[in-house]
Amino acid sequence: MNGVTGRMGLRQHLLRSILPIRADGGVLLDDGSRLQVEPMLVGRSAEKLAALAAEHGVDSWTTDADAALDVCDVYFDAQVTSRRVASITAALKAGRHVYTEKPTAETLADAVELARLGASAGVTVGVVHDKLYLPGLLKLRRLVDDGFFGRVLSLRGEFGYWVFEGADEPGQRPSWNYRAEDGGGITLDMFAHWSYVLEGILGRVASVTARAVTHIPERWDESGQRYDATADDAAYAIFELDGGVIAQVNSSWAVRVHRDELVEFQVDGTLGSAVAGLHHCVAQARAATPRPVWDPDVPTSLDFRAGWTDLSVVEEGDGGARLETSAPMNGFRAQWEEFLRDVAAGRPHRHDLVSAARGVQLAELALASSAQRRTLGVPEILL
Repeated sequence: MNGVTGRMGLRQHLLRSILPIRADGGVLLDDGSRLQVEPMLVGRSAEKLAALAAEHGVDSWTTDADAALDVCDVYFDAQVTSRRVASITAALKAGRHVYTEKPTAETLADAVELARLGASAGVTVGVVHDKLYLPGLLKLRRLVDDGFFGRVLSLRGEFGYWVFEGADEPGQRPSWNYRAEDGGGITLDMFAHWSYVLEGILGRVASVTARAVTHIPERWDESGQRYDATADDAAYAIFELDGGVIAQVNSSWAVRVHRDELVEFQVDGTLGSAVAGLHHCVAQARAATPRPVWDPDVPTSLDFRAGWTDLSVVEEGDGGARLETSAPMNGFRAQWEEFLRDVAAGRPHRHDLVSAARGVQLAELALASSAQRRTLGVPEILL
């Protein structure tokens, strides 16, 4: 596990996925047996690795990634994006199964080359698509599959929060996120997510119109030093999906939140609409849709939120209702278990390096669209 001293690698992948899987006796396989896991921590700081291993009962750690590849079956990467291509390439050439965070590369050319290598390596390769495993988006996808929306018309997404500049309040994100020369930028970071979220719920992106901007031009790093923010901290995009659905997604680290979750998606169709975050989902069918009349001089008497159904409420047969009480599995752990079952079965993982390359492609095209002030088509990636 390379990069687990970082926030995401530590919290979501080591502490909330691999260690709980180990504590539960491993992953339950298709034949009823269990596949146990034992992590080896890899990074550049021996001091950090030793402390982390001691705190969490992990026996193995090393600063030598090549040595780790000699003894481990699976290579996992949660490093900064700029270090990912070389590390994943080494793992694939060593014949190791690979599971990785995204984006997989800083450029589409590198992402496609990784995908080619992964397709020919004879191993199972997976890319983290965690949001598709969370309850809010699972419910949204179920509504699509059930035909609840009728003909889907549009999707609107809002993501972001205020990230402090670091001068009077410490920033909540690492400073490299705001330096283009270090691989930073919200477009490169988040459009890799929007690519698989849109694809997993409604369909692949066919074209993109985007505007990427840097709202906050200066920030302060972890040591309190001022630096120029050279990467975009907000991106506003319109995507046309296969089938003609229009999706609008705003992403910003310079916005204050007035919604139920840090990210929400609204899908509108001829027969109904739904709003989903990562954990909640509410829906409104056509029969429950109100009939507002525009009158700017009179405050509306309609309670627009009252007409939505909370999908965490499950109807009982006698007309009563109960709340779902079982907590869903952590989305990162759920995908880890699916990936490890695929490894054990010797089959491909459904979220592969080609899907990751589409995420890098979308980010690259969005930045080009912003620079050129025009809509750009998204061609199919062929290996």
